[in-house]
This record gives sequence, structure tokens and C-alpha cells, in this order.
Amino acid sequence: MRLFSDLHEEEYDRIFYKKPFHFSKNSQREILAYALGATLYMPATRPNIHQDLLSKKHAGLTSMVIDLEDAIGDEEVQVAETCLIEELNNLSEEMEKGLLNEDDLPLIFIRIRDIDQFIRLKNRIRKGMHLLTGIVIPKFSPEHGKLILEEIKQLNDRGHQLYALPILETKKVIEKETRLGELISIKTLVDQYEEYILNIRIGATDFCGLYGIRRNSDTTVYDIAVIRDCISDIINVFLRSDHPYVISGPVWEYFSSKERMLKPQLRQTPFRERFGQDGIDLRSKLIDKHMDGLIREILMDITNGLTGKTIIHPTHIRPVQALNTVTYEEYLDAKSIISQATGEVGVMKSAFQNKMNEIKPHYYWAQKVLLKSEIYGVLNEEYTYIDLLTNEINTSNPQPVIS
Repeated sequence: MRLFSDLHEEEYDRIFYKKPFHFSKNSQREILAYALGATLYMPATRPNIHQDLLSKKHAGLTSMVIDLEDAIGDEEVQVAETCLIEELNNLSEEMEKGLLNEDDLPLIFIRIRDIDQFIRLKNRIRKGMHLLTGIVIPKFSPEHGKLILEEIKQLNDRGHQLYALPILETKKVIEKETRLGELISIKTLVDQYEEYILNIRIGATDFCGLYGIRRNSDTTVYDIAVIRDCISDIINVFLRSDHPYVISGPVWEYFSSKERMLKPQLRQTPFRERFGQDGIDLRSKLIDKHMDGLIREILMDITNGLTGKTIIHPTHIRPVQALNTVTYEEYLDAKSIISQATGEVGVMKSAFQNKMNEIKPHYYWAQKVLLKSEIYGVLNEEYTYIDLLTNEINTSNPQPVIS
């Protein structure tokens, strides 16, 4: 697997200065933590998941979550578990027939409800456990999270390679009077199981629900004060340079067009400068699909140090991955900072002659940029994320996988 797998090789050559590397579920944890990219959620009751993967229905998909929690009804749990097991069995059988290679599969995760369900599934799955990359743990807390992390550790001790993805979305995390203590307790716990933690995820929808808030397609989570403050504290605790985790951006809920209330959020200038009038037409198509709000939120995710994003619609795959690519200028700055970290100089002018690069303050940033460049690639100097979106927006709009 590699990001932008739906591109032709000549398009890779044209767009990328440094192409995205190939990876699989057996790649190093540090690589996989960044490689999730746009993580597509789908309910476990969705039929023929294995056929979708076999046919590569969702272009560019590199990670997915089969959801046994909020995406299904409480009365559907037993049916959903049976469907999940059947789909894993079907995938295993397709691989045994040689119709599917494990390295061609996206990273597959299961979102469970609780420890009891996890133990039940672990005992019921006879085939397909080896296809899983990890377990998504909703409403993560120190008390219940420890039980699940211990089960994951034991599976790894028995030869499986399985990671945990805790989701921070509980009342104790969002409510100010308990937040800091809860976040520190969670951080203390996950540090004990660090080798099994792939990344930290933020459940913004659950947070909003606790306050009766639902953002519209013109509003990002960063425009909602109570959510913005909580995300800020999560970043403060989990992204520190002395013991960092990769934090993923929260889900974007919108995928259909309807009449807009607010003016579009994409500036015309970058599109006009890149493609002239064709660029303005491209911008209009993105706005018609309500992609401008998504793009703005992804840019805010990246600005705040988050990488990748939870998604519920395949049209979100390309925007998330495109905006996370590394620019040529960023790459040169990062390489320069790392190469000069010998103690001989403390600050230097950037290769583009437009900023000062300070070795010590920018060193951690440079490390992250070089690691992202392995997964997302580095764009050629004259290219931007807009070039990666041009092929995407002219395709027909697929049906949501969450329905």
C-alpha cells in the first residue's frame, strides 16, 4: 500500500519530488501511526465489505474501521458481530485463493463497545485475526481502557500484531473541572502500553452531543469554543516533544450538497494562480460538494499538529491525504534543520530566503515533517494540494459507506 494509490506512475513522477513510500500492517509502529491518513468508518452491518476491498471500490483507501459501536443500533449488536466475523472469514478465503494480497489491504480496525465484546469476538474469530491492524477503543477511560489494553498486550504476547486506538470523548475529558486530571491519568496509562498505542483520536461528535451542539457544513470544530479548548488541552498533554503521540483529526460529518447559509471558505487566489479560469471552475466544484469547510478544518488540524482524520465518506479520502502532503519548501527546511543540528550554528536563513530556521526550537517540527514525507510524499516545487484534487472532484459522487 501507499497513499494516492489510484494515481498512475507518471502522475507520481510529475507531482512528487519524493514519492510516498509503500507500507503494510507489518511496517514499524512509527510509520503506521502516520500512515492511517483518512480513516474511513463503516458499520459492521454493511454488506459485502470484503467485495468492496477486493474490487478496490474506494480509491486511495489506506485505513478503515469496521464499527460495532455508534454506527449500529443497540438491537443490532449480535447481527453486527456475526457480519464482522463472516467478512473476515471471506477476506481470509479470498487470500487463500490468491485473489487478494495482504499488502494490498487497507489497515483494518474494529471499533468495539466494551471489554466483554472484545473478549467475545476474540474467542469467536477463527479466521482473519491476522488481517486486523488494531482495535479502536471508544469513550476511553483509565478504568476500562486498562482492561482492553491488557487484552491487546496478551494477544501480542501470543504472536499477533495488534494496536490500540483510544478515542477521547467522555464527559470527564470535555468538562473543565475534571479534564486535566483525566487526561493526565489517560496519558499515564497509555505510556505504560506505549508500544501498542498507534495514535490518539478525538471524538468531537460525542463532545458536541454532550452540549447539544451540532456544527453545520460551514463551521469547523475549531469555531466551537468548548471543543476548541478541549482539543487544545489534548494536544498539550499528548503532543509534547519529550513523549509524543500522533493525534488524529476529528470526523467531518458532511458529504451532500444543499443550499449554503454562509459564503464559501476557499480563497480564489490559489486556484486562479495555479489554473487560471479552470482553477476557478475547480474551486466551484469543491464548494458545490461542501469540500471547502472540510479543507478549512483539515488545514486547522495540521496547523495544530494533528495528522490524518476520521472520515465517513469516500470523497473525503483525497482531501485529507492531499493536504497532509509535505511541500518542497517544508522538506528543504526540515532537512536543513536536521543536517545542521551539530551545535555549530543556532539559526540560519531558509533555502527559500523567506524565514529564519532555528535549530533547537524547530528540531521536533523537522523530525515530524521528514517522517510525514515518507508516507505522504513531498510535492514538486511548482505543485500544491490543488493538483492532487483535480482528478478527484471530476469523478461521480459515491454513496456514503455509513448508510
